[in-house]
Amino acid sequence: MTDTDSFIPALYKPSSLLPIARHKEALLYTIESSPVTILIGPTGSGKTTQLPQFLEQAGWCNDGKVIAVTQPRRVAVTTVAKRVAEEMRCQLGQEVGYSIRFEDVTSATTKIKFVTDGLLLREALVDPLLSRYSVIMVDEAHERSLSSDVLLGLLKKIRKRRPELRIIVSSATLDVEGFLDFFADSDAEPSPDGHPAKIVSVEGRAFPVDILYLSEPCEDYLERAVKTVFDIHASEPEGDILIFLTGREEIETAMDMIAERLPSLPKDSDRLLPLPLYAGLSVEQQMYVFEPAPDQTRKVICATNIAEASVTIDGIVYVIDCGFVKLRAYNPQTGIDSLITTPVSKASATQRAGRAGRTKAGKCHRLYPETTFEALQDVTVPEIQRSNLAPTILQLKALGVDNIARFAFLTPPPADLVVRALELLYSLGALDEYAKLTKPLGVRMAELALDPMLAKCLLSAPSFGCLDEMLTIAAMTSLQGSVWFSHDEKKKEESARRQFAAEEGDQLTLLNVYQAFTIKGKKDAKWCQQHFLNFKSMSRAVSIRNQLWRYLERLNVVGDGAKPAITQNTLPKEESIRRCLTSGYFTHAARMMPDGTFKTIDGGNVLHAHPSSLMFNRKADWVIFTEIVETNDKVFIRDVTKIEKAWLLEYAPEYYRVRQS
Repeated sequence: MTDTDSFIPALYKPSSLLPIARHKEALLYTIESSPVTILIGPTGSGKTTQLPQFLEQAGWCNDGKVIAVTQPRRVAVTTVAKRVAEEMRCQLGQEVGYSIRFEDVTSATTKIKFVTDGLLLREALVDPLLSRYSVIMVDEAHERSLSSDVLLGLLKKIRKRRPELRIIVSSATLDVEGFLDFFADSDAEPSPDGHPAKIVSVEGRAFPVDILYLSEPCEDYLERAVKTVFDIHASEPEGDILIFLTGREEIETAMDMIAERLPSLPKDSDRLLPLPLYAGLSVEQQMYVFEPAPDQTRKVICATNIAEASVTIDGIVYVIDCGFVKLRAYNPQTGIDSLITTPVSKASATQRAGRAGRTKAGKCHRLYPETTFEALQDVTVPEIQRSNLAPTILQLKALGVDNIARFAFLTPPPADLVVRALELLYSLGALDEYAKLTKPLGVRMAELALDPMLAKCLLSAPSFGCLDEMLTIAAMTSLQGSVWFSHDEKKKEESARRQFAAEEGDQLTLLNVYQAFTIKGKKDAKWCQQHFLNFKSMSRAVSIRNQLWRYLERLNVVGDGAKPAITQNTLPKEESIRRCLTSGYFTHAARMMPDGTFKTIDGGNVLHAHPSSLMFNRKADWVIFTEIVETNDKVFIRDVTKIEKAWLLEYAPEYYRVRQS
């Protein structure tokens, strides 16, 4: 037996066993002869991992060309790239690589590149026709993420100029008529039979899944989910369990609840191994869920909707679906962008149930009655219809799309969202009164891979004399997940945090943490442990900060080409930083009420400092914040910093006017 023979059965199903293998020739013919291929295939059919390899073997990477595969989520990009590199027996970053925000693992030899949709859009700023790619596959297009919708509109434009480009739109659901119609009215070169797009359907390898409902709605789905885990473990044959929850806090609570009940298991029973899966985890932490469980152990994976379609975890036989998902919802009236827990759509619930039938017949426990399922919306509202569009419009303007109304959107965004985004970009100074990008500020803001408000802070920092500090704050607030380790010893953890606390608020506290880390903790992981800091997150912040510095060099904000900034150096450093933050986040301002809550400037919304914020139980008159999270009827604000009311008028005169009483 050769090495390669022993390699495949141990870790993978040979690709010839995946459903897509039977369609290899037909797929390659369709892609060759049709400019746009719409590929329908359930998660697990092999479309994401195998199709790029088929294309590479068929010569689509000759002459230095690259195949791009986009994913809506970073987790999917990294896991799929790793899997394909292993299947192709190459080192990750060589023939197969990936690129996500602040992390590029590709080289000159890369032929298959996995990227987030947003990152490919950023590439178009530098290369508007995306000319290095011969094939671009937009995967998980049914999720209708904001970036993938915009990317499809852009690809439709590019196709007119590059008829040789092949576009593959891949979806896990059958509802693809919209994609077909979208490309049909393109005036670029159609395929020989007159229609530019062809639909190809690949069957899944799904086993039957029994769906079980509750007879009555349950009060506490977390409690019910944990009870169901132990019921399954006691009475069902082997197979791993996947629980769908709404976010990190719920996942951590559920894992604690499972851990508390583990001692009650009979001595001779198999063990339970709870594992988390959500976007804020590091790549290493995410990889644990894909490892086979140890002997006599059942994995219990507590995941967000990441596990719904983006990634395939082998061994799952039981799914527990809480029936909810956290979705971003932007209110153009208040300008508040919140994460709201809402019921899933029927399409999502079906996707979730399908996770149980991958390796053998499975069961899906829905923690709600069947009547509730019948009442659900058919599909999730596309992100473009419920998002803050400022970052998107800024990018479209930078890509040369001046008339937003004429851009080919798969689903047009509501007018009030567009108007609100234009107002915000104008008040930030990114657009002029004709809605054109300002130079250099607007152009530079579009080039920075940051939220427009944070980009404005960073680009204003030289004139406030606090560029070093703002670079650090930008890096620390751009991290996915927290820099703090949660620990059972809450008291010790709080006193560790207090050592870094800055009276002025969370951003300056993060600055203190970073500065202490670079002096003491960089070479000493133990120092991080003692201070309850996540060494990997902190190291990532250092790397993000270096990349932001390189961006600024490229934009001539720093370095040889930069004009010397006129700084207001007479101010104390803390005040300069707070003023600088106000110049970007002035729309996120709030006033503290006597009872310790905050109110937005228009008085319409009551906000609470998040328990993780320093402003929790502290006094401040006016504050700015970077993020809002809505949970259980309460609205929390994160990353809160004290400011002066006068600064709002000073840095945003277009936005705020004082009412004369």
